[in-house]
Amino acid sequence: MSATGAREASEDRLFAALANTHRREVLRLLRDTGPQPVQVIADHFDMRRPSLSEHLKVLREAGLVSEERAGRQRIYRLEAAPLAEVQDWLHPYERFWRDRLKGLGELMPDDEP
Repeated sequence: MSATGAREASEDRLFAALANTHRREVLRLLRDTGPQPVQVIADHFDMRRPSLSEHLKVLREAGLVSEERAGRQRIYRLEAAPLAEVQDWLHPYERFWRDRLKGLGELMPDDEP
């Protein structure tokens, strides 16, 4: 696979991971509360453990969480670095809208008498 193909596959995994509401909630939970054992994460969701495990696997494969074993527990930690890729991808669109809104502001009359 070429470097471009590998980058695109990585982006696809990242965006697919973020596309699911439950996975975004796991990320929010880890962001707000720090590393958590899988059982603590599971307590926040109304789903069977195998379903949560599948969501955690998708997040791991996207590089958004890491897993550490501590005895019999698995501790999950947010890995926010891949989110910078999302920000980089979104940046040109932010610039596009900022320029559009600036142009709109220039067309609007001032409120001053």
